[in-house]
Amino acid sequence: MHDLSDGVAHFQHEVFPAKARLFADLAEAHRPATLFIGCSDARVVPELITQSEPGELFVIRTAGNLVPAYAPGPDGVTASIEYAVAVLGVSGVVVCGHSACGAMTALADGTDLSAASSVAGWLRHADASLARTAGTGPGRVAALVRENVRAQLANLATHPSVARATAAGRLSLRGWVYDIPTGGVADVTGPTAAVAV
Repeated sequence: MHDLSDGVAHFQHEVFPAKARLFADLAEAHRPATLFIGCSDARVVPELITQSEPGELFVIRTAGNLVPAYAPGPDGVTASIEYAVAVLGVSGVVVCGHSACGAMTALADGTDLSAASSVAGWLRHADASLARTAGTGPGRVAALVRENVRAQLANLATHPSVARATAAGRLSLRGWVYDIPTGGVADVTGPTAAVAV
């Protein structure tokens, strides 16, 4: 296992001093430009993929990069979206899925998740994506990943803060799929979009 203490020591002695001015500025202001909603998968690192500096992305990570449709009541994902859009004033939101997603693979394969009831319940946020994805095998997983990104963008648009900001022209929404083995990023925002970013 990677020694986290060694990583902290390296950060404090090598990385932080080189970016001391940036961190001093960040201590006084928090103004990310983009809300990045990605999967919790450890292989998907938003700041690395986008080559963003600290403070540039406001990140939400969930299993399967799922965004529940808006519903009243306390919810961590909803609160984070509202904070990023209504308080921080981000100008863009990216929902990013990825190849070989464990959540989408489990759904595509019909994996029995009865021993993981919280996971099974959470993945119900992708039921519509699953219903709209035809085929079998590895191609179905890739299709489900793309369809799921589009479905989560639709769910995102149900959040009042997002709806207000997009209607006012202050917020753009994008859907991406990150390909782990090639490093490619495809824009899947529209029904036929698949252009590399």
